[in-house]
Amino acid sequence: MSRVSRRSVVPLLLGLVVAAGIGLCLFQPWKAFTDTTVNESLPTASAPKTQEEQDGRHGQPRRDDAGAKGGEAPSRTPKALAEGHFVTHEHDTSGTARTVRLADGGQVLRLEDLKTSEGPDVRVYLSPRTADTAKTGLDDGAVELGKLKGNLGNQNYSVPAGTDLSTFRSAVIWCERFSVSFGAADLAQVTG
Repeated sequence: MSRVSRRSVVPLLLGLVVAAGIGLCLFQPWKAFTDTTVNESLPTASAPKTQEEQDGRHGQPRRDDAGAKGGEAPSRTPKALAEGHFVTHEHDTSGTARTVRLADGGQVLRLEDLKTSEGPDVRVYLSPRTADTAKTGLDDGAVELGKLKGNLGNQNYSVPAGTDLSTFRSAVIWCERFSVSFGAADLAQVTG
């Protein structure tokens, strides 16, 4: 009988080892005890040169200045478009989400003073849903901006060219593996 027991125990132990390995890969429990801090500055790409600058005619006005509205010079500094504060969903999450138009016309989602948990396969999204309703899902119109760079700090995520930011109502920290929101921030337009 002892031989039969050994023959049964060895495959059972091997099965448990394989199951434990799969569980570790899926859940990555060590991330509950680690932090990754990322502190990026807001990109300060310079604005494209005006035709006058390219032609070497500084200070001479042009009649066909297509880059300016109502005679205004194009902005050379980043401009905040919308912002909001994170609310907690499945994990304690705080900080500010801000959409910004850069001087070169590019757009970024900036996360400032972010504090959340690390997790397996956590990503950053813009969602047409509010922060409260994003807790149950992202919606078909959501746009992924990339993997979360760190669970603490200040980070920038490029928004794909041609994306109309006015169609998005929230920024969401989303765990792909378990389809849960760690937290989300409503994006209210910045006035002025």
